[in-house]
Amino acid sequence: MKLDAFQYLYERQGPFASVYLDSNRAIPQGEQEVELHWKAAAERLKGADQATLQALETLITSVDAAAPGRAAFAADGEVLYTEALPDKPRRETSRWSPLPHLMPLLAQRGENVPHVQVLIDRTGADVIAIGAGAPRRTQVQPAEDWPLQKTGQGGWSQRRYENSVEKAWEHNAKTVAEEVDREVRRMGAELVVVAGDPKAVPLFRQHLGHEAAERTVVVEHGNRAEGSDPTMFGKEVEATLDDWLDRRRARLLERFGEALPRDLAVTGLDAVAKAFRERRVDTLLMVDHSTADGMMWIGPGGDQLGPDPEELRTWGVSEPVEERADAALARAAVMTDAQLVFVPELDTRDEVAALLRF
Repeated sequence: MKLDAFQYLYERQGPFASVYLDSNRAIPQGEQEVELHWKAAAERLKGADQATLQALETLITSVDAAAPGRAAFAADGEVLYTEALPDKPRRETSRWSPLPHLMPLLAQRGENVPHVQVLIDRTGADVIAIGAGAPRRTQVQPAEDWPLQKTGQGGWSQRRYENSVEKAWEHNAKTVAEEVDREVRRMGAELVVVAGDPKAVPLFRQHLGHEAAERTVVVEHGNRAEGSDPTMFGKEVEATLDDWLDRRRARLLERFGEALPRDLAVTGLDAVAKAFRERRVDTLLMVDHSTADGMMWIGPGGDQLGPDPEELRTWGVSEPVEERADAALARAAVMTDAQLVFVPELDTRDEVAALLRF
């Protein structure tokens, strides 16, 4: 996953309050439960200033912030970033520390795969582009004044009429394909997931550009009919994305296994920290559910981390500070433009590794 959206967090001076909270109001006495969760979290934020605590309390106890779970990061009396979680946090946590405790959020949210969903029929399509930010929805409208249904009534003009209908279908499919091509280029979509009318789908695929066509997966369920249940299409989209991620992780682990003997990969906290200091890390690999909660020393720069404060001083850090390893790794990945991928396991005994740029 790309992490550049979090860069501004590390441009602020700490310390930071990081809170992961069960905020489910959709249960009996949910409001009171959230308040109790917040009070327990606030008590654990030893050393936090009152303005920062107040900013978090205002957010978390707000009705607008309702969600099964919530992550929030604050400093200097301001909430710097917050995100609703689709489930309660894997572990309720609150920390007052030199760096934001970002890794649990990244692990729970999973990787966002930029993709385009297409529900198509012979009159047009609903196109939803999902990447960073809110989904972008476009309804491709049918061609004006073109016949769209074959009548089957016979007569001398039937063939000409049916040809006009088929041209209308093809025109609409081409219009949809052009819109999808634009979205794929705009957002760098990894997948195009398509469902709909069995005649419209192949026509649409014929008109896709090469980039979109090679990313297209057709699923069985889904249509545009008014009142239709979107559940099955949603499940098939989710399964398609999961399959893509599984295949990508498998390729990445294979690449890691090939790179390790050639010194193009490293494994273990110390070696990964050194590679970050040298700005050589292309992809940080973390075992999912790994805590990586050992301690490291850090400096003010995003690439300043290591197991030994004296070693950091040789890199120009006058006053190293001790911090959680996973927090230091998250900052290093964000600030050196490395990608982060969670994997089920590594062939080594370590829970942290990295693929190198050189």
